[in-house]
This record gives sequence, structure tokens and C-alpha cells, in this order.
Amino acid sequence: MRISQLDGRRVALWGWGREGKAAWRALRARGFDAELTVFCAADELDAVAATGDPHLRAEVLPADAEAGAERLSAFEIAIKSPGISPYRPEAQVAAVKGTRFVGGTALWFAEHAADLAADCAVDREAHPEAPPNSRTLCVTGTKGKSTTTALLAHLLRAGGHRTALCGNIGLPLLELLDVDPAKSPEFWAIELSSYQTRDVAASGARPDIAIVTNIFPEHLDWHGGEARYVEDKLALVTLAKPRIAILNRADPTLAALELPDSRVIWYGHADGWHLREDTIYRGDAAVFDTAEVPLPGRHNRGNLCAVLAAIEVLGLDAAALAPHAATFQPLPHRLQTLGERDGAVYVNDSISTTPHATLAALDCFRHRRVAVLVGGHDRGVDWSAFAEAMRMRAPVAIATLGQNGPRIYDLLAPQADAGGFALTAASDLAEAMAQARAALGAEGGVVLLSPGAPSFGAYRDYTERGRHFAALAGFDPQAIAAIPGLGIG
Repeated sequence: MRISQLDGRRVALWGWGREGKAAWRALRARGFDAELTVFCAADELDAVAATGDPHLRAEVLPADAEAGAERLSAFEIAIKSPGISPYRPEAQVAAVKGTRFVGGTALWFAEHAADLAADCAVDREAHPEAPPNSRTLCVTGTKGKSTTTALLAHLLRAGGHRTALCGNIGLPLLELLDVDPAKSPEFWAIELSSYQTRDVAASGARPDIAIVTNIFPEHLDWHGGEARYVEDKLALVTLAKPRIAILNRADPTLAALELPDSRVIWYGHADGWHLREDTIYRGDAAVFDTAEVPLPGRHNRGNLCAVLAAIEVLGLDAAALAPHAATFQPLPHRLQTLGERDGAVYVNDSISTTPHATLAALDCFRHRRVAVLVGGHDRGVDWSAFAEAMRMRAPVAIATLGQNGPRIYDLLAPQADAGGFALTAASDLAEAMAQARAALGAEGGVVLLSPGAPSFGAYRDYTERGRHFAALAGFDPQAIAAIPGLGIG
């Protein structure tokens, strides 16, 4: 659905975070001047009023699902922020009554597809000022999607290609809806969460390239269960039907996929781009030693294989661009070493929202003394595999916290003696850090925040949690938070 198709319809925005504001600006910029209702939190009402938009009104959606559905069903179109689940009862009832829910990602792709179609029809000899065809490269996966997207943009830029880095990584697509033609990117490197992948299919636009790194249980509360999470995540390749799908052959869920509408490129296996020890290979040919690449964890180096596969399929020299990975600046809150204080090294992995991610983080420090902080918002994710792993490769200490902290503690308690690790329960992050530091003792080691759970409740998001961790450890929370390279460059 294009923004021009909203004319004459009753339209609401649901959510007034960065995505909601971006949708409002995009609608106004594209000429939608009609009355617009924003459903937002009570503490956001004044911010909506402060916009000065005379045709923008704000209200709080009733907490009662039936009443909420009644309000939503008063609108033909509801532009929903990604964090709001379409599986909520009020949304499902309103949808049955005829309300169509769309996301900002769907709007951008619909607009972008039309712009590309027009661009393809341009006579370049007659109009040399026209921007080149942009190519959309979408990246998703339970783990590693942000780093993969940023790496992709970094290497494309290193090759002299103007590239946009945007999407779920921290810059909503709609904030880049109307780009100065003189600065139009050749490539769009777009990170998509499982909240946004169906939006691409809903737009009617086919991405040029879609990369999927892996699939593990995640965001089960938003999706309503593991099966639906997997289905929604894979919608980027099963429903959006990209022209080319680049998939991790080592992931069993991805390896079982059949995508008759897409050309499939596999990485992570001997015939394609893959990692052996620290060296990246293309088939049998050694291409690049990753030992000096500032990417913590083998999984991140494996994601570089996905990036190189994408660059190769674009017709570029991937082997020549690979060494530029050595100048990549790691993203904040992702196995981010903050520094040392009083004999302890503090590592911020606040982005970790699954037990699998926590295990991967621990593996990065398997040769060091580690005290890890786990727990947060309880989405019903199973921690039994994590507990079992602690029998064989436990850290020095584990401190639990958050809503699911007690459940994780009870699961780990029988393993503590066998695994040889100290286990403590904390009421908040500050207490958990104190327990971790005490467990390391005079020998020191690594205090690792890798919670394996979202931050909802105690914090607004994982970035706020990571900044608080940094502040408690004695580091500047603002200095560690910037994502390098966002936007067009």
C-alpha cells in the first residue's frame, strides 16, 4: 500500500516511538493532510500535542481488549509500530472487523518499489542526473543480523559504493523515504526483525537479496509461540520471495527450506563461503585470515561469510573487499568490551535476548574466568539446554536477575555443584554486578552482561540496560552507545 492510497480513508497510528514519529512525518511529507489519530502511552500525550500538527490528535488505547478493539475498528488503516504485536486480542478482533494493520516497513517498500519501477523506465542518456537503480539487501536472523547488516554496509562502502544502513538497527526506513537524488544510495543494507519481515511481503515488493543468518526461539510472547515466530521470521524468504536468498547451510531450519521462487545461495558449508578455524574459505580456496578482525565470537566471523556471499552475488570482488573487515567498528551492546576496573573486565552484551546467545557469548570467553549475569523479561523461553550446558562448560559464577531470574535460578541450582560454579540471585542489575565481582575475587576476570532475555519492565530496551551496566561499572554510558555508520554513506 502506497501512502497516496490512504487518501480519503480513516487512518490511525499505533505507537509514538521513533517508528511512529517517522510514519507521521512520512505521511505529512507525502501529502496526507487529513485527520490522524495516534494511540500512544499516557506519558506521550504532551509530546504529540507539542508537534503543533492541528490535524493530529492523541489518545490512550483502552487497556480492556474489547474496548481497545472497538476503538481500533473505527479506522480503516492502522499504521502499527513494530513492537506492537498484531496477535494481541484487540488487534485480531479489529482485523476481523475490517481494520488493516500495516507497518512502516511495508509502506517504505511499497513506495520504494514504485520509485524503482519509475527509475527503471528513465532514459539515462536523456536524464543523466537520475539516480542509479538501488538494490535492497535485507538481513534477518535470530542472532547476528545487526552485525551482518553493518558489515555489509561497511564492505560495500569500502568498495566505493554509496550505501544506506538502516532498518531495525536504529534508523527507521521511513526516515529515509525521501532522499536527495544527489545522495541516493546504490545499495540499501536493511536489518529486519521478526516484527518486520511480514511487512516486506505485505508491501508487494520483492527484495533483491535476503540474508537469513540462523533461527532460534525468540520473542515468543510477541509471536504467540515458537512455530509462529519461525513462520514470521522466514516470511522474508517464503512470502516476500526475494530474487536471491542467501542462507546459512549450517542452520537445520534454513537447510530444510525449499524456495522455488528464489535463487538460493548457501554459505557455511564446504562448497561456498565458510570458516575453517580463523580463515574464511571460498570452496577450497583460502581467502582471508580473520584473526585481526574486531569481531568477538566465531558466530560473528561466520556472518562475514554471509556478507561475502552477498557481495559476490552482486557481481563485486568479494575476496578483494574481505580485508576491509579489519577496519570494521563493532556495534554497541554486542559483546562490547567496555574496559577494566579494579581487576575486572566488563563486557556489555545487552543485545543478548536468548539463552543460545548467552551460550555463544560464554564461548567467546571460554579460556577466561567469567561471571555472567542472566535474566530479564520472561517470555517463556526454555532454558533447559542452557542449564544442561552448564554441567560441562560453566563459568566461575552465574548471577540471575529479572522477572525470569527465579525460574532460571531454580533450573540451575541442581547443576551448580556438578558444574562447579557459584550461583546467586539478585534483585536488580547493581546487586547482580556486585555478586559477580565478589565471585571473581582477587584473581579478577570478566563480568559479562549477557542476559539471554529482553529488558522490558526494568528498562525501556536493551540499549538502556546496556548503558546502565556501563554506568554501574564506571564507564560513560553515552560514549559506548553510538551505532557507527547509520544512514547513507
